[in-house]
Amino acid sequence: MIQERLIEIRRQLHQIPEIGLEEVKTQKALLEIISIIDKNYIEIKTWQTGILVFVHGSNPEKTIGWRADIDGLPIQEEVLSEFQSGHPGFMHACGHDFHMTIALGLLDQMTVEQPKNNYLFLFQPAEENESGGMLMYEASAFGSWLPDEFYGLHVNPDLPVGTITTKVGTLFAATCEVQITLTGKSGHAAFPHASNDMIVAGMSLVQQAQTIVSRNVNPVEGAVITFGTFHAGTATNVIAGEAKLSGTIRTLTEEMNQLTQQRIREVCIGISKSFNCEVEVSLEQKGYLPVINDKEKTTNFMSFMTQEPDVVFEEADVAMTGEDFGYLLSKVPGTMFWLGVDSPFGLHSEKFDPNEAAIPFAVKHISKFLKSLDN
Repeated sequence: MIQERLIEIRRQLHQIPEIGLEEVKTQKALLEIISIIDKNYIEIKTWQTGILVFVHGSNPEKTIGWRADIDGLPIQEEVLSEFQSGHPGFMHACGHDFHMTIALGLLDQMTVEQPKNNYLFLFQPAEENESGGMLMYEASAFGSWLPDEFYGLHVNPDLPVGTITTKVGTLFAATCEVQITLTGKSGHAAFPHASNDMIVAGMSLVQQAQTIVSRNVNPVEGAVITFGTFHAGTATNVIAGEAKLSGTIRTLTEEMNQLTQQRIREVCIGISKSFNCEVEVSLEQKGYLPVINDKEKTTNFMSFMTQEPDVVFEEADVAMTGEDFGYLLSKVPGTMFWLGVDSPFGLHSEKFDPNEAAIPFAVKHISKFLKSLDN
């Protein structure tokens, strides 16, 4: 595909962001574009709103996988353009429109002639909310098409176009969503002894949860506990009988994630006893395991990109970003990496505005890497 066509596709996809497992228009648009790449050695399957494109090799010894996520976010876009989101309240604020477009460009490049090995291009739904990679794996959607090695990227607004970064081992964190409801007894502000104040209980819970990292996590390891919402109370003179909190756990190892989850549960039990209230806690990790890059595959990728003209390769720092590609990498060895897109605003911002020059750059150099695996 020529550069102009790639940009056109990105802008088409940018206008139809949809949340996980509701990517109906996105799937239709992708299938229409893929159908133009008409080769007798290409086979297509769908799973809910996901798409699997299998390129049969002429003399395959392995299957090489490339993954692109396809869902958007419930964010109202504030970037004014001719191609801004046409779905009010939704936006491709995490760059998945870039991911899809690059994958389509790679599919086009890899099928100019039939490769020796098999290639699987996965257009995966629900990365943001339901860990679609895990859902597809557990539903046996891959079947005999499960790759022997898997690759994927994520755009990075803090890096200039032309930059690629990654590292061996843990690149992104394991995450777990936390929902907590505290239920006590409401009452009049003048008679606190006759009620159970869930604002005070909730505040104590948040404070105690912060000590999990400071007093249960090895200082040389990483963990973050953040409560992003706290809803309680109805009036200035009413003691709140209910409080609802939500947050996230982020750790660099799965073992630490499980430890942190267990300590959250234990803190909740203690709060229940201390404040004579009911505490209901929900911990949902789904498929958001740490993204752990395979040593052999990643070393090979890093070596290739280091030698590529026009590529600025840097070794990445570990990030507390969550990504459900970690689940697939727990099943299949592979590599995820950052692609610089030089946006003035960050991921998940309503003003996220990545530089489209990163798309043809990525297609050019990543297709060369994928072809190098075919030897």
